[in-house]
Amino acid sequence: MENHTETAILGPGDIARAAQLLRAGRLVAMPTETVYGLAGDARNPESVAAIFAAKGRPAHNPLIVHLDSLDAAEHLANLPEAARVLAQAFWPGALTLVAPLRHGHGLANAVTAGLPTVALRVPAHPLARALLSEFGGPVAAPSANPSGRISPTTAAHVMAGLAGRIAAVLDGGPCPVGVESTILGFEGNEAVLLREGGISAEQIAAVLGQPPRTRTGAKITAPGQMLSHYAPRARVRLNVTTPQHDEIWIGFGPDCRGAALSLSLSGDLDEAAAKLFATLHQADAMGQPIAIAPVPEHGLGAAINDRLRRAAAPRA
Repeated sequence: MENHTETAILGPGDIARAAQLLRAGRLVAMPTETVYGLAGDARNPESVAAIFAAKGRPAHNPLIVHLDSLDAAEHLANLPEAARVLAQAFWPGALTLVAPLRHGHGLANAVTAGLPTVALRVPAHPLARALLSEFGGPVAAPSANPSGRISPTTAAHVMAGLAGRIAAVLDGGPCPVGVESTILGFEGNEAVLLREGGISAEQIAAVLGQPPRTRTGAKITAPGQMLSHYAPRARVRLNVTTPQHDEIWIGFGPDCRGAALSLSLSGDLDEAAAKLFATLHQADAMGQPIAIAPVPEHGLGAAINDRLRRAAAPRA
C-alpha cells in the first residue's frame, strides 16, 4: 500500500508515466471535469485497498469506476435501456450510472463494497481521457482527498491532503465543473437520483421525458451518500444573511455586501459550482467558523446545496 512516499507532480506530457504507475499498482490523482480523482487499477485488490487506506475511507463506501467509453462500461455492467440513453446524452461528462455487475467483470471486490452493482462514469477532462486510454483498463477513482473533507479541485488541494500517501498527481489545472458527478441508479428502467451533481435533474428529465425519482432510505447504495462529507475543519452554518462577528461569510449574488468571500458576485450557479470547494478550502484556512449565504435550489444549485448540507452536518 502507498504510505509515506514522495508524491510526484506530473504534467500533460507525463501521461505514459502516470499509466505506468497505475500498472504497477500505484495511486495517481488525476483531474476530471468535476474534481480530482484518486485513481488506482480497479482490477487490482492491492491498489483498491491502497485507495481506501490513503483516504481513510470507510470500507462500506463503494467507489466509482472510470472508463474511456460506453462500450467499456457495458463489459462491466448490464445497463438498462434508460442508462444507455443517458450515457449517449451525457458521456463523456459528469454523470455516474449504477447498474448490475456482469458475470466475469474482473473488478476487485472492494470496489463495489460487496454490492451487486457498480458505479460507472466516462469523464470528459482531456487528461483523464488520455490517461484512461493509455492505461487501457478500468480505474477506481474517488475524490483525491482525506475521507469526509473538502473535495479537491486543484493539484494543490490534492497535495495538501494526500502528499506522501500517493505516488503522483497529474496536474490539469482547476476543475471546470467543480462539484462531483450526478449519480443515478435504476429500478427496472426507471432512473433514481442517488446523488445530485454536475448534471441537473432538469437536464436528465429533458432526455428521459420525466424527472428521476428521489432515493428513499439511508442505506448506502452508491458512492457519495455519507451524511457528513465535504467538510471543513471549522463549523459551518447555512442560509446565513446576517453573519456573526466571528464568522467568515461566503456570499452568493450581489446582495451579500461585506462578505469576505463569494461563490459568485453575479449569482451565477455555474460559477458557484466551479468555485465551491476552492472557496471552502480558502475559508477553512482562515481558521474561523464559516457562514454561507442562501443558494437557490434549482439547476446546479441542487448539487451545491447537497454538498453544503453535508459540509454542515454533525461530524461522525
